[in-house]
Amino acid sequence: MRQSPALRILAGTALALLLGVSFTQAASSTKAAAPESSESFDYGTVDSFAGAFLAARTAEADRDYPNAIQFYKKALDFSPNELELQQRLMIALFMNGDFDEGAKLAKLLEKDPAVERVTSVALSFQAIRDGSYAKAMKSLKYEGPNDLDRLMNELLTAWTKVGEGKGKEALKQLQDLKGPSWYSIFTNYNIGAIASVVGDEDGARKAFTETVTDKNGGATAPDTYARAVMALATLEANAGNKQKALDALSAGDELITNFAPFKALRDEIEAGRKPKPVIETAAQGAAGVLFSIGGALNRDGAEDTVMLYLQFSRALDKEAADTLILLGGIAEKAGQPNKAIEFYRQVPETSPMRRISELQLGLTLAETGKVDEARAHLQKLIASDPKDVRSYLAYGSVLSDAKDYAAMAANYDKAVEVIGPAPTRNHWSVFFQRGIAYERLKKWDKAEPDFNKALELNPDQPQVLNYLGYSWVDMNRNLQQGLDMIKKAVELRPDDGYIVDSLGWAYYRMGRFDEAVTELERAIELKAGDATINDHLGDAYWRVGRKLEATFQWKRALASEPEEAQVPAIQAKIEKGLPPIEADAAKVNAEPAAEPKKDDKKT
Repeated sequence: MRQSPALRILAGTALALLLGVSFTQAASSTKAAAPESSESFDYGTVDSFAGAFLAARTAEADRDYPNAIQFYKKALDFSPNELELQQRLMIALFMNGDFDEGAKLAKLLEKDPAVERVTSVALSFQAIRDGSYAKAMKSLKYEGPNDLDRLMNELLTAWTKVGEGKGKEALKQLQDLKGPSWYSIFTNYNIGAIASVVGDEDGARKAFTETVTDKNGGATAPDTYARAVMALATLEANAGNKQKALDALSAGDELITNFAPFKALRDEIEAGRKPKPVIETAAQGAAGVLFSIGGALNRDGAEDTVMLYLQFSRALDKEAADTLILLGGIAEKAGQPNKAIEFYRQVPETSPMRRISELQLGLTLAETGKVDEARAHLQKLIASDPKDVRSYLAYGSVLSDAKDYAAMAANYDKAVEVIGPAPTRNHWSVFFQRGIAYERLKKWDKAEPDFNKALELNPDQPQVLNYLGYSWVDMNRNLQQGLDMIKKAVELRPDDGYIVDSLGWAYYRMGRFDEAVTELERAIELKAGDATINDHLGDAYWRVGRKLEATFQWKRALASEPEEAQVPAIQAKIEKGLPPIEADAAKVNAEPAAEPKKDDKKT
């Protein structure tokens, strides 16, 4: 996601800091060693403060919040008044979605300045959910210097006023709000949503339109932008302005291409149905504030902060589809696919985002080893909407992981039929994936045209440049053209270890061993522990006379769980080294190009 510099900085402050509450003093009070994983602990056998505390910290580090909660509670049995334990337990409860229990601790810790921002939001949300808006307002006092916290407080206060029946006052508050330029995407959207809830259709239309035309703001906060597009389209459709509703979705397509919820909402509007607004109540509006800011901050390293925002949001709007999908994605990145599946399954069937959740559900089922269930699930999705190309991509990803390349090729044959004779740039991945399937089936006469078609549609796509260039070099064809393609891919993605490996291996295949060593050493720094890269580096070392280092790299490759077909060749090299260059060059190297990695499969 693209972020403004301001938001990138703010992600490290405010609530984020509260997730780093230090237990240095508590930890230093014991000499016990922390366990490697909370799974190795038996809750019933923990019989000391030190054991419970360290087990809780390990579980928390693993984002295993159910166990973290149990161990923190056990530690509190030994030290009931330990303030920092109470803080950690409260946050673990909120992160696990246990809002009511967390709110009880928030009330207890209300005067604790270390967690004041967490407790103020929690208590205000509890009051909003109970319909006690005046009480919520008291909890939302903020006089600090942080721009993000100030914005959040202003937006939540405005929605609290809506709940009190003071919609006009809420609108004026946000219209008068001063702040950094990046405020506008959030304030305009919330002004539109408040105007819509209080029945000011013209005001809502104006504010939503300003949000949708704010492309820079949309790049900063795409989740909020998507909500604005759908809100404007919904408003126009329900007002009987069908074409204006479709125009709003088309405007959204310019910034967020191939977004399934836009397509689903477009289908609903074209069918003459009246879509349901995303926000209809003050509680949903307040929930949306935390969703919007959490979505804008969502990036590597900020997952805990984002999850806290989103879990608070769920406390007021449990059926918000985009919140559930975002939580599912965070759970997947945290290595918790079963938790992700729970989130995806909670997305309401009537939501325009249901299909996204279903696609991600199928992919995640495969990750958990339920490949047959995943295949059946995705086949059913394809049957329900044969024109949705994303379904073929998701199903093809599962087939690729299962190495069922014949079925994968047949799947993409159908996708190409659906696309028809005039594919667009957005369809490059279909041809690329079909090319991979045919290349794996050793049908190069079918694979090569697909790779070329993918490049015709998207000339600077680094994966395609890498795959086709690597394949040509590996087959001793079009060597210079293939090398140039790989170099271009490296320029586009200089930090991708797999693509840098391709460049090193291309130099190796062309007999330029010193250059191969340079690139392969860089590749192994970028992607340590990859069996193929270690194997390639070992070969290059051998050719430049660094035979001890070559053997070491081959052993590392063997220890890195290579594909079964690679094992005998690596073992032979460890025992005998490489044959003379002349003999090696005469052999046909059947090693295929590196397959796209897991990150490329997401829908």
